[in-house]
Amino acid sequence: MVTHLTEEIPRSIWYGWGDPTRAKPLGPGALAFLQRTLGLASVARDHSPVDLADVRVGPSTLSPELLAELGAITGPEHVSTEAAERILHAGGKSTPDLLRRRSGDALNAPDAVVFPGTSAEVGKLLALCVRRRLAVVAFGGGTSVVGGVEPLRGRFDGVITLDMRRMDRLLRLDPLSRTATFEAGIRGPAIEAALAPHGLTLGHFPQSHQEATLGGYMATRSAGQASTGYGRSDDLVKQVHLETPAGPFDAGSLAPGTAAGPKLLDVMVGSEGTLGVITSATVKVSPAPADKAYGAWSFPSFEAGAEAMRKLRHDGARGDMPHVCRLSDTDETASTFKLGGWKTGALQRYLGLRGQGTSALALFVWEGERRAIRARRRRSARILRRAGGIPLGPLPGKSWEHGRFSGPYLRDELLTRGVYVETLETAATWSRLEDTYSSVRQAILDSLGEHGATAYVQTHVSHVYSDGASLYFTFLSGLEADGLAQNARVKEAASRAIVAAGATITHHHAVGTDHARYLGPEIGELGVKVLAGIKATLDPAGIMNPGKLIPIPAQPKEQP
Repeated sequence: MVTHLTEEIPRSIWYGWGDPTRAKPLGPGALAFLQRTLGLASVARDHSPVDLADVRVGPSTLSPELLAELGAITGPEHVSTEAAERILHAGGKSTPDLLRRRSGDALNAPDAVVFPGTSAEVGKLLALCVRRRLAVVAFGGGTSVVGGVEPLRGRFDGVITLDMRRMDRLLRLDPLSRTATFEAGIRGPAIEAALAPHGLTLGHFPQSHQEATLGGYMATRSAGQASTGYGRSDDLVKQVHLETPAGPFDAGSLAPGTAAGPKLLDVMVGSEGTLGVITSATVKVSPAPADKAYGAWSFPSFEAGAEAMRKLRHDGARGDMPHVCRLSDTDETASTFKLGGWKTGALQRYLGLRGQGTSALALFVWEGERRAIRARRRRSARILRRAGGIPLGPLPGKSWEHGRFSGPYLRDELLTRGVYVETLETAATWSRLEDTYSSVRQAILDSLGEHGATAYVQTHVSHVYSDGASLYFTFLSGLEADGLAQNARVKEAASRAIVAAGATITHHHAVGTDHARYLGPEIGELGVKVLAGIKATLDPAGIMNPGKLIPIPAQPKEQP
C-alpha cells in the first residue's frame, strides 16, 4: 500500500498549509505589532505542533477482504491505510482542523484513502461502498475551512476518502467556443499551465489557488479574487459529470442557452460531495490578458469606500469594472500600513497630510489590452475621485498581488505563537451592507472578549455585485486553553449575527459542517426538504459525505 502524498510533498505539512518552504517567520515589527495590538505579554514559540510520529490515529476498521475489493478496482497500489496518509486526510484547513492535528488528535481519520484513476473507477467504488456500508468523502486539495472534508462515519461501518489527485488531465479544448473540459482533480496552477500555450485562462484565483482543485471549485461554488472580472465558479461552469450511487449523471448543457426545464447544474454546483463525486467539468475560458494595470485609492472611512464601490458598479459601464476590487476597512488598512515597511509608512504620512489620517484602502487590478485598460482606468478614476477617493498609485496593488496566496502560511505561524486566528465571510445587499458589517464585527469582538481578552478584527470587501458586496472578516486574539471551544463560541456568535442581518451564511467558503444548521434560515424549511429529496434520489443509502450541507432534521422525542 503506497502513501502518495507523503512521498511527493515534505511530511511537515501534515499540520498546516501547502509547501513549508514557502512559509516565512514573522519579523520583529510584526511580532511587536501583535504584542501591542492583542495585549499579549509575549508571542513566543510555545504552541508548536507535536511530531508526526506522536499523532494519535486509530486502527483502520476495514478488513483485509474489503481492502482487497477496493484494490481490485483501482489497483492495490492506489489504496492506503498508512497512518501518515490517513492523518493527512483527517480534515481540511479550518482552525479547528489544524488545532486538532497540531495537538496530536487525528482519531477521526478515514479508515483508508483511495486514489481512483478514472470516472468509471469512482462509480465502481461508490457501488462497493453502498454494498459494504461505507461512507465516502471526496477529497481534492483538502482546503475546506468549514469542515467540508471531515471523514464522518455517520451510521456507517467505516469511512473512506477518495483522493482525486490522479484525475488531473485536460480532456478537451474548444478554442472557438472558448470552453475546456478537465478532470476534477487538477489543481489551479495546472489548469493555468494547460491553458497558457493556447493563450487562454480560467481566471479563477481563490486564495487557495495553489492547492485547490477544479472539483473543489465546483463542489463549493467558490469565488476567485478576480471574480468581479471573470465571474465566480458557478458563472464559469457549463457542465459537470458526477458519479453517484444511483449511477453517472451529467448536469448542465454545452449549448449557449437552453429553456429545457430547471437548471440542474445549479443543484450539483455547490453540492459539496453530498450527492456524488464530480469527476470532470466543462468550463468557460477567456483570452489570457495582454496587460495588467494596478491602482490604489484611499477613502476617509470604510462606509465611504463601500459607497464608492457601489457607484463604480452602478455609474460606470459594466466593462469598466476592474477584475479585482478589494476594499479594506480602517483596521485592516492600519495593519497593512504598519506591516508594509517604509513605503507604506510614507503613504500613511501622505494621507495624513491630505486629511485622511484614518483611511480605508481600496485596491484594483484591470486586465486586458493596454489602451482599453487606460480608458477604463480614466473613467473609473472620475467616479472614485467624486466619491472622495485619493489616488495612491500602483504600488499597494502590486504588493497585494505578490503576497496574495501567503495568508494561510501566516496562520500556521500565528498558531505556533499562541495567537488564535480565523476567518469567515458573508455577502449582503448594499442597503444592508453597513449594518451587517457593524453587527457581525461587534459579535466577534464581544465573543472573543468574553474572558477579558483583547481582540482585533479586520474586514475587507473582496467581490462587488450590482446589488451588493461580500464581507470577509479576519480576527485574532490570544489562543485560549481550549481553542476548539473558543472557536465554536466565536463562530456561533458571528453566524447568528449574519442570519439576523439577513445576509448569506456563506459567500464562498461553502456550508460543510460549520454552517449546516444555518442553511435552513437561508433557504427555508421546504428548501431543505427539496435538497434532501434530491439526495434521496442520487444517494438513497446516504453514503456521500455524511453530516455536510444538508441539515439533519431533529428526531421527534419518544412519548413516555
